[in-house]
Amino acid sequence: MSETAIIGGTGLTSLNGLEIVRREVVNTPYGEPSGPLVHGRLQGHGVVFLPRHGSGHTIPPHRINYRANIWALHSIGVRSVIAVNAVGGIDDSLTPGCLVFPDQIIDYTWSRINTFFEDGLSSVVHVDFTRPYSEELRSLLIEAARVAGLHTVNSGTYGATQGPRLETAAEIDRLERDGCHMVGMTGMPEAALARELGLSYAACAVVANMAAGRGREGETISMDLIRQHLESGMEKVCRLLVELVPRL
Repeated sequence: MSETAIIGGTGLTSLNGLEIVRREVVNTPYGEPSGPLVHGRLQGHGVVFLPRHGSGHTIPPHRINYRANIWALHSIGVRSVIAVNAVGGIDDSLTPGCLVFPDQIIDYTWSRINTFFEDGLSSVVHVDFTRPYSEELRSLLIEAARVAGLHTVNSGTYGATQGPRLETAAEIDRLERDGCHMVGMTGMPEAALARELGLSYAACAVVANMAAGRGREGETISMDLIRQHLESGMEKVCRLLVELVPRL
């Protein structure tokens, strides 16, 4: 049984170097996950891989069944989750292609089902979300990046927006005033759901583009540009995971 899972985001629908052992379809009380859970071995160590947007990258951020994904991983014995997220850089230091390990998050999403604790409760349940990411896993990410020779930004606040459209320049200005350093569409409710089920959870954010109004004047944020930056960023993610997985 593998106790470590990697959730891949935009640009990471498959994991280079993963020796696939089997695929497992998991039925959940919350509907279908984004796809079968891929059991495999990376550097000789067992991991489970799940592409958040589906194997063909067809599920938009607001339609991802986050509850089913997290419940499925928990149900097979996963205890630690590394989430890979594509983000836009708000802070000047977060340039396209760099890796960031956020330590805080602000949720701007709406209409997403964001908790397991709704029906049939014997009492109301609240979970502590003061520090949304596991500091132990973040420390392992930082150490693995150091060993891999990767330059990373080791803290920052992730602003989670609804999508699927990108933000306006004014919205990015607001996020910056709120203290956000990066913006993405998949950080929530995934992180909170993992906390509710007691999973250790940390994120590796890959900067795919400068956020609206933060790039060169007049520059359009295109999917071609995003894919170009993600290609180099995901190569770094794979190098990171090679060093990280044995430490888990």
